[in-house]
Amino acid sequence: MPTKTAPQRRPVIGGNWKMNTTLKPAEALALAVGRAAMQPPLHKAVEVVVFPPFVYLAHVALTLCHANSDLAVGAQDCWPEPPGAFTGEISVAQIKDVGGRCVLTGHSERRHVIGEDDALVCRKTRAALAGGLSCILCVGETLAQREAGETDAVNERQVRAGLEGVAAADMKRVVIAYEPVWAIGTGRNASPDDAQAAHQRIRAVVADMFTPDIAAALRIQYGGSVKPDNAASLFAMPDIDGALVGGASLKAEDFLAICNAAASAAAQR
Repeated sequence: MPTKTAPQRRPVIGGNWKMNTTLKPAEALALAVGRAAMQPPLHKAVEVVVFPPFVYLAHVALTLCHANSDLAVGAQDCWPEPPGAFTGEISVAQIKDVGGRCVLTGHSERRHVIGEDDALVCRKTRAALAGGLSCILCVGETLAQREAGETDAVNERQVRAGLEGVAAADMKRVVIAYEPVWAIGTGRNASPDDAQAAHQRIRAVVADMFTPDIAAALRIQYGGSVKPDNAASLFAMPDIDGALVGGASLKAEDFLAICNAAASAAAQR
């Protein structure tokens, strides 16, 4: 049976800007989203987080502060060690120092383009939590794995590995994003039923690792070519608690339409 959505599962929408924007467009985009996030129907109904490139993270956070917006700003990655001799890397402490509240770990591009393995993803997840930040742990299968019938096995492996050693008390600061690799940036996306099945299975894995109550409270996003025209059907599923949005997050109108769809779905639950 599908997991019933608990009232405390506030939808969370993340906008992953990836290696896009320059300074002024980043500021304009953040302001447009940040101002809307402070108004009904989004304010308090949906948690919205934007993930600008590292070079604009501090500026975006400061811009939102000056605009009196509580829109959260996160980092697209982190290094799991304390500050030191790690050329080109960014520590959790540095992210927090400039206003970051959240870190993405295990994004498919970090896994499949950069080559990060499960062990490194876990180290980053634990470092983010230890540093006082929240974390969105990304998991998902490739097209070859999906066609081989390995979707659940891959997701379970990545969830178990990514959360290894995470304390139960820290799970309230964890979100999982299910992002089927074959649906990212391709215009393809899993059907709502397929996405729901994957989310339900991920929640069951977390229940086995921790407790049913922790799993019931855990927010699981869908990430894979989410757009205004498919968001509502995805958010209608009982185990889908928001979205991690890529390309559509670069246009304020599209991104806010997705956020509003999440607010509408939450109001109907």
